Amino acid sequence: MSFRMALKPLMACTALFLLSHVAGAQTKVGVINLQKAVLETADIKAASAAMEARYKPRVTQIETLDKDIAAIAQNLQMNAGKLTPAAEADLNAQGQKKQRDVQRLRDDLQADVDRDRNDILQKAALKMTEVVKKLSEEKGLDVVVDAPYTVFSKPALDITTDATAAYDKAYPVKK
Repeated sequence: MSFRMALKPLMACTALFLLSHVAGAQTKVGVINLQKAVLETADIKAASAAMEARYKPRVTQIETLDKDIAAIAQNLQMNAGKLTPAAEADLNAQGQKKQRDVQRLRDDLQADVDRDRNDILQKAALKMTEVVKKLSEEKGLDVVVDAPYTVFSKPALDITTDATAAYDKAYPVKK
């Protein structure tokens, strides 16, 4: 964990402490698990299902190549000593080519999935920030703290479920 990450909870607590003393009045605080709120939205669930469907053919292609590689390895093992050197070399070359192909496909798939997932999550996080701001105004909250940086909070302060519901209402899934 980096030094900056370790300081975040301390800075949040210090800010809350100072805000409560400077304001002189009662400071209303809300707590949200932002990651959970975003991941539980209907928008994210629909995007996840769409991504899974979009990448399914590529996953199937990788699975097929894995089976082909296993069949070649089994063929080489079962026929060890029975194959001509040329046939054995040919099978080895086929297996190596398929392994390179499957590795390239895996790398490309992972890069595409990561890029799409990050893009979707980034857009959803921005939308959720807007929703949380509006929700905090409606509830009269002065500060909203992300749960991972909160040592303790009463369950009554948690607005995670409210934020998810507000997000789903503000950004309904298009069917």
